[in-house]
Amino acid sequence: MRILFISRAYPPIVGGIENQNYELSVWLSKLAKVKTIANKHGKKFLPLFLPYSLIKALFLFKNYDVLLLGDGVLGIVGWILKLFYKKPVIGVVHGLDLTYKMKLYQKFWVGIFIKKLDKLIAVGNETIRESVSRGIPREKFAFIPNGVDTQKLIGSYSREDLEKILGEKLENKKVILTSGRLARRKGVAWFIENVMPKLGGNIIYVVAGDGPDREKVRMAIEKNNLRGQVKALGYVTDEARNVLFNTCDLFIQPNIKVPGDMEGFGISVIEAASCRLPVIASRLEGLQDAIKDGQNGFLVEPYDIQGYVDKINKLLADESFRKNFGVRARQFVIDNYSWDIISRKYLEEIKKVVASA
Repeated sequence: MRILFISRAYPPIVGGIENQNYELSVWLSKLAKVKTIANKHGKKFLPLFLPYSLIKALFLFKNYDVLLLGDGVLGIVGWILKLFYKKPVIGVVHGLDLTYKMKLYQKFWVGIFIKKLDKLIAVGNETIRESVSRGIPREKFAFIPNGVDTQKLIGSYSREDLEKILGEKLENKKVILTSGRLARRKGVAWFIENVMPKLGGNIIYVVAGDGPDREKVRMAIEKNNLRGQVKALGYVTDEARNVLFNTCDLFIQPNIKVPGDMEGFGISVIEAASCRLPVIASRLEGLQDAIKDGQNGFLVEPYDIQGYVDKINKLLADESFRKNFGVRARQFVIDNYSWDIISRKYLEEIKKVVASA
């Protein structure tokens, strides 16, 4: 199988789609011949990358069996290439690929370009539901969850390593963590405002990441006088992120519903679980595909303040259960979300599309 893969979001730029596209290109390359055309310069380069990738693909596509697009923004490239080639074009679609609030994008990308692709691989079932509500046929979709490299993040770190990052001693303290881009839908400001005041003073909440909700997070900390209990670290290095995943006591993803936005999957929760870190997340959107309640984490209804308080207190009170559950959660991630398994699912779906073309 010869696959031409185009990604407009790729490392060294940091982000969920960037990470997913990179791992997909690496792991698919172990199973098939893959040529990757990637934008490594971020959104500022996108207006140049779209015509660049189109022209390059026009010359290269004749040597490949199928074109795979890393996300829905590239739908226009796939749509144009289909005018020149009678070969299948498959698009990976994430949550915002369908819900991005711009009239021009909704009219042309969602209404025409994405809809015309031969197959769409959605990273979450909520993405499929959103697509169907926008007129894209259900049969056009296959659901394949995001993957995780289960050896990449886990490591031997100590509580002393965590103390160095936080700048304080942690004797008799418990540490809960949220990591990822600070978008409003992540619910971090809501959690600080509503849940943290009801937790014990020995519980420290660490927020690793930056984003548009940064100011609301800061205001929630100030308003509730939680400067000593909430540590907003901003962007952290990969090494610091690994220390956090391997030494904190719980991972929290308290997403809330935000009109026009959605969590396509929630890669951070399976990354945390891959490091034996028990996860508590909102029963919302793509998080329900990433976390299977009682197997690799726990789901709480969004906005359920007491539900979060009770689950956090219960898990923090039983260290033996928490650690044993973390071991089982990591094994669940290995069995269901490791890139070795996920990349084979991609290849299987791609082969079906090529065979039926």
